Amino acid sequence: MFKGKRNEKRSLKLPANLSRKDQKRVQEVIDRTKKDDGIPRTAQQSIPFDRMFPDGICRIGNNYYTKTIQFQDINYQLAQQEDKTAIFEEWCGFLNFFDSSIHFELSFMNMSTDADSFEASIRIPLQNDGFDSVREEYSEMLRNQLAQGNNGLTKTKYLTFGIEADSMKQAKPRLEHVQNDLLNNFKQLGVRAEVLNGHDRLKLMHDMFHMGDTDDKFRFDWKWLVGSGLSVKDFIAPTAFAFPGSRSFQMGSLYGSMSYLSITASDLSDQLLKDFLDMDSSQIITMHIQSVDQTEAIKTIKHTITELDRSKIEEQKKAVRSGYDMDIIPSDLATYGKDAKSLLKELQSQNERMFMLTMLIMNTGKTQQELDTNVFQASSIAQKHNCNLRRLDFQQENALMSCLPLASCLIDIRRALTTSSTAIFVPFTTQELFQSDKESLYYGLNALSNNLIMVDRKALKNPNGLILGTPGSGKSFSAKREIANAFLVTDDDVIICDPEAEYAALVQRFDGQVIHISPASTQYVNPMDINLNYSEEDNPIALKADFILSLCELVVGGKEGLQPVEKTVIDRCVHQIYQKYFEDPVPENMPLLEDLYNALLAQEEKEAHHVATALEIYVKGSLNLFNHRTNVDIDNRLVCYDIKELGKQLKKLGMLIVQDQVWGRVTANRSAGKATRYYMDEFHLLLKEEQTAAYSVEIWKRFRKWGGIPTGITQNVKDLLSSHEVENIFENSDFVYMLNQAAGDRQILAKQLNISQHQLSYVTHSGEGEGLLFYGNVILPFVDRFPQDTELYRIMTTKLSEVSEAKEA
Repeated sequence: MFKGKRNEKRSLKLPANLSRKDQKRVQEVIDRTKKDDGIPRTAQQSIPFDRMFPDGICRIGNNYYTKTIQFQDINYQLAQQEDKTAIFEEWCGFLNFFDSSIHFELSFMNMSTDADSFEASIRIPLQNDGFDSVREEYSEMLRNQLAQGNNGLTKTKYLTFGIEADSMKQAKPRLEHVQNDLLNNFKQLGVRAEVLNGHDRLKLMHDMFHMGDTDDKFRFDWKWLVGSGLSVKDFIAPTAFAFPGSRSFQMGSLYGSMSYLSITASDLSDQLLKDFLDMDSSQIITMHIQSVDQTEAIKTIKHTITELDRSKIEEQKKAVRSGYDMDIIPSDLATYGKDAKSLLKELQSQNERMFMLTMLIMNTGKTQQELDTNVFQASSIAQKHNCNLRRLDFQQENALMSCLPLASCLIDIRRALTTSSTAIFVPFTTQELFQSDKESLYYGLNALSNNLIMVDRKALKNPNGLILGTPGSGKSFSAKREIANAFLVTDDDVIICDPEAEYAALVQRFDGQVIHISPASTQYVNPMDINLNYSEEDNPIALKADFILSLCELVVGGKEGLQPVEKTVIDRCVHQIYQKYFEDPVPENMPLLEDLYNALLAQEEKEAHHVATALEIYVKGSLNLFNHRTNVDIDNRLVCYDIKELGKQLKKLGMLIVQDQVWGRVTANRSAGKATRYYMDEFHLLLKEEQTAAYSVEIWKRFRKWGGIPTGITQNVKDLLSSHEVENIFENSDFVYMLNQAAGDRQILAKQLNISQHQLSYVTHSGEGEGLLFYGNVILPFVDRFPQDTELYRIMTTKLSEVSEAKEA
């Protein structure tokens, strides 16, 4: 026995080659380790994991391994009732995936945003092109919207899961298998999710520990660990943890308090979690969930029923002995027995499982008073739902560490719930639309969360768009705001078809080209213009001939349009007049409308002369404004075709020619790798005529692969259903910006875009700049309060009083 102790002492001898000073230092470390009583004495020792691996696997203790998945939100609160039910049932299935070998944790983190980095992501870079003052003004507007919007909070959601295994080698394949199944389950729910690596998980914990100090940036690299003697905990721990009282703590400069939700309500609401998450303060809500083995759960409940029955028999015996009716037993006993049998039935025949839930809430504040206020607010929310928020007295440290996304719960307070009862804490509220891409544009604030809506239409499968709204709802203003934003942020070319002369001020501010098309104008656009990239085929004349046939059809008129012979001679003449240009493609060889007229007169067929006669007024008569060479800068980055002064006879023709000019620009830009945005105000005018409607349908079909982004602006939704072909415009638009809508139009939109009645309330008698945004498969309510004390507002507003004031200024 004594020999054994001497051997143990001998085994602790230090290497002889160490200096006396080093030996003394090492011995001190050994002595401190021997005296370790398990109580953490540094911030690092409080953090309960043992090792974080670069691939995102974290080891806790000797045999517990975890991984974390971040998942995004989907629209649950705004969904139709049947869609809500479907999401709820899918979430029940999601929970039932977990067996008793997998512990998992849902983390909902509302944390202060790093203001500097967030502002940097929305700031428009300066380009020294003469428009930087407008860029600075727009960036300032975005900063102000951000400040009054989300109260500086970033809301994120995570699922962490863990398994027990004897070694890392055994744990890794099992974790990957669970991970892949979970990602597929999220995909079925329509939820975007991604796995966090080790660096991401460390940053997440660092941000949590430094919630009160956003200036403390996470700086870490795995290679820094080698030779430094530091552990990963040194890079994430706060300056200090302090647990001075029984029911609060300090973490760096932040005050905090841990509580748990005591679920006492007989019926839970799916609004409970949402109400907690809507609080305007930094907080973390954690749900530790452990599935109970189904066989054990059923066995336990059966045992409980047996015990209740035994108690019932005893009570009945007492009643007989006392001379009472044996059916009179304590009401609680009867209730418990009924509930237990109902629970057993659910587990055995209704696809329910049993879960053990621990729900923790971490409230914070910059001062003790602010913390107390936030705890009181959270407590009020719990009471509103017939539950209680109880402070975890003398367990603050364990509770705080249980809030880490490690799927490790150190609080032994659990509530047994079935699948349906657990799933009522639906982790989805409203989807956010914020893309930090450099070409993301601003579309207002999320009306539910007050977060910025910034998206890039180019990221959509089909960037075609519509801006819809009644007069005075802000359609033209919204279009101008997007045009200005796109001009300042992207390199895209922008073309506008302007039937009401509303866009000149904006275009001129950006040194764009306003082309006034009218009989009295000296600015001309040649409808016969063509470029070598006009078609993706080797023969661009064929596509140009199709346009000229549409033009002649408008000119000749008639219900039946052009006759076959007329089409034949026109097509023949088109090939003839372009031959010289394609042999020598210089501007002076570009044909005019007069060349087509002369070529038709030279044909033998009487039909050719009939078409030529119809064209004569547009060549030699009073409507000859389209019989000139182009003499304006149609290659400017920002071009506006003002067709307000075109009379009834020319407006249809003018709109068709503008569309062809746009197509020519799109084809030329495609070769240069440049996108082209095309805005059509009063879009319903284009849809009323067969030729321009057919051309619009083709634009919606073809523009995407040519780098074109068309946007129709109209108040008449019904015109989009005038024919099956025109209806395709709806089906090929992944971006719809809906402002206030008339009653009939609301029903059309609800049917076309699957909008719920609750969502429709956002476009019913709504104010200016308020409505719904349809982006891909996401529908969000928005509100845009663009500041009126800005230069951009003054040149974008369409209110007569404000336009007059701007002109006088």
